[in-house]
Amino acid sequence: MTETSRGAVTGGVGDSPVRPDGTLKVTGQFAFSSDLSADGMLWGATLRSPYARARIRGIDLTAALALPGVRAVLTAADVPGAGSYGLEVADQPVLAADEVSYQGEPVAVVAADHPETARRAAARIVVDYEPLPPVTDAEAALAAGDIFRHVPVRRGDAHATAEVVVSGVYQVGMQDQAFLGPESGLAMPTVDGGVDLYIATQWLHVDQRQVASCLGLPVDRVRLYLAGVGGAFGAREDLSMQVHACLLALRTGRPVKMVYGREESFFGHVHRHPALMRYEHGADRDGRLVYVKAHIVLDGGAYASSTPAVVANAATLGVGPYEVPNVVMDAYGARTNNPPCGAMRGFGAVQTCFGYESQMDKLAAALGLDPVEIRRRNAMTTGSVMPTGQVVDGPAPVARLLELVRDRPAPLAASGDPREWPGGVANTTHGESVVRGVGYAIGIKNVCFSEGFDDYSTARVRLEMVGGEPVVLVHTAAAEVGQGLVTLQAQIARTELGVERVVVAAADTTVGSAGSSSASRQSYVTGGAVRAACQAVRDGVLARLGARAGPADGLRLAGGMVVTASGVAVADLAEVLGDDPVEETRQWRHRPTHPLDPRTGQGDAHVQYAFAAHRATVDVDVELGLVRVVEIATAQDVGKAINPQAVLGQIHGGTAQGLGLALMEELRVVDGLVRNPSFTDYLIPTILDVPPMTVDVLELADPHAPYGLRGVGEPPTISSTPAVVAAIRAATGLALSRVPVRPEYLTGAV
Repeated sequence: MTETSRGAVTGGVGDSPVRPDGTLKVTGQFAFSSDLSADGMLWGATLRSPYARARIRGIDLTAALALPGVRAVLTAADVPGAGSYGLEVADQPVLAADEVSYQGEPVAVVAADHPETARRAAARIVVDYEPLPPVTDAEAALAAGDIFRHVPVRRGDAHATAEVVVSGVYQVGMQDQAFLGPESGLAMPTVDGGVDLYIATQWLHVDQRQVASCLGLPVDRVRLYLAGVGGAFGAREDLSMQVHACLLALRTGRPVKMVYGREESFFGHVHRHPALMRYEHGADRDGRLVYVKAHIVLDGGAYASSTPAVVANAATLGVGPYEVPNVVMDAYGARTNNPPCGAMRGFGAVQTCFGYESQMDKLAAALGLDPVEIRRRNAMTTGSVMPTGQVVDGPAPVARLLELVRDRPAPLAASGDPREWPGGVANTTHGESVVRGVGYAIGIKNVCFSEGFDDYSTARVRLEMVGGEPVVLVHTAAAEVGQGLVTLQAQIARTELGVERVVVAAADTTVGSAGSSSASRQSYVTGGAVRAACQAVRDGVLARLGARAGPADGLRLAGGMVVTASGVAVADLAEVLGDDPVEETRQWRHRPTHPLDPRTGQGDAHVQYAFAAHRATVDVDVELGLVRVVEIATAQDVGKAINPQAVLGQIHGGTAQGLGLALMEELRVVDGLVRNPSFTDYLIPTILDVPPMTVDVLELADPHAPYGLRGVGEPPTISSTPAVVAAIRAATGLALSRVPVRPEYLTGAV
């Protein structure tokens, strides 16, 4: 055969194809989980505890059941299987039985013909509570022995001394993931006595396992299908209404839909752990770190969720991307009666980065060094040893990233236009009290799950002829939560199989687990699984051809043809496939990790490390306590930009989320009670708060990763917060040891 004339396949690895869900989302046509409906559908509602801690002495359902249109009212006594669930520890009750442990804990659920009827019925349930004194101070909880996990890390000489020593106490408030699509889903009873659940989640198979356990059903009779997800950021790793909807559906024999309102959403999911961190850094006169000592307390709230893993991240990443010969680190997760905390973008690493980067600025000031220079002098590189003893064997361009943001041109001075002042045109001054500052930070984050967890993904790929052209079907259980994973899977299939038309099936539990869409792992692990399955399909096609036409060595698929490495066509795929598709399923695992030594914290706990640096420029009105972020420059190594446009989107979005933590985002909890469960009082950055961003993307391939890629989504959230705060410190001269930075911190009101 002659050289193929078919055009080259576009939309592969390294391209930025249009997202298949993009237009639908922008135009409002995309179906999110809250848009689901079914014939005969009932609506579910939840009764939640008004107390942070109380004993339940009795529950009276009479008035709720008497309301017309109410079809079921369930309590803990109606749970047929395990009464509790949890990601790592099954300690969270499906419905509270004897005692409630945080405000908002579910006590009963209702199903009714109309959502308002369900809400009214829930309000009619009478619960006899005996309020108890809540434990709301994490350090007091530690003293009482209420600890989810303690991770110590010991390296070198615990008694090392240094010529220059700086110390500080730092706090991080409770941040909410604040996704725009609240918790929702639809449960449908099935003829086999099981249930189908259409749900917005991050981890289909772990949801399935927990739901089946609570329902007392075999796993294969609980089938989950991913519904449209309106953001996640970690909060959808934990169950919310999944079991409740299924219980009601099975009790009534009808489909049941549950949709949280915004206020209920604040109570219905976990949040970022508040942190109290005590750091001591010692260095020599040249600014070389000699030792770091740290004591970190994370408030896990009432239930474990992913607190043990968050504590491990805080401990293993808590000295930052620096070479430190001597480390004494202790990280704790405390159990309190505050709202449960769990996964949120960059978990564990976000809190500690604010601590250690604040310390690096303090050390620079004590030594009279430039903030970038002191970081460069201590920057880890390939071959550096982590405090856990793990060798960083991939690219670690810490100094280079710092140099990139440092060398970016400075933004122009404010023009005098009142729209450029902190507070905008609402500012009551005229810019005379505005000062500018510049701050830097760099962070480190692990990619994928750690500590020996069996972290893998499964992909099923089928190549077939449809309408006379080859089509690839990719099927995984990986949750698309807005990060562009659907696009990435198609890009990999086009690259590996040389076929333009790729269909990505909706994620569900009829295919093997893909793990969670968290820990910046899906591109790495599901990308690896899709690649492996595609390669197996390609080998299957070539094997067929080899059986008919000799050895298949050196042949590949391109543009619907089987071609040689030089592009000479050997066969048409239509001829090879005929009516017999080639389908392969593959699991793909990254290299193994290992548990940490429980006494010393030593061990190769992580798969891969990722780094990002930020330079923030801010204007601060010191009279009004207002801050305007003028510009943010960021640099990040992504290994390989599978989708360059999506990479930029992740860096922009992660940076904005870190800016929110720096300046405005905090769920205020007083005596265990949430004071601001609404977007009126819980502020998140708008387009007016997010500044222009310049981005430098490095592509230093990791030899252990598919295509050399590195997880992208979390690192920009980690270092943007301390960079913004450092810039405010530079402008005002204030210490600022807590985030978010409130206006009263800047005006001297507190």
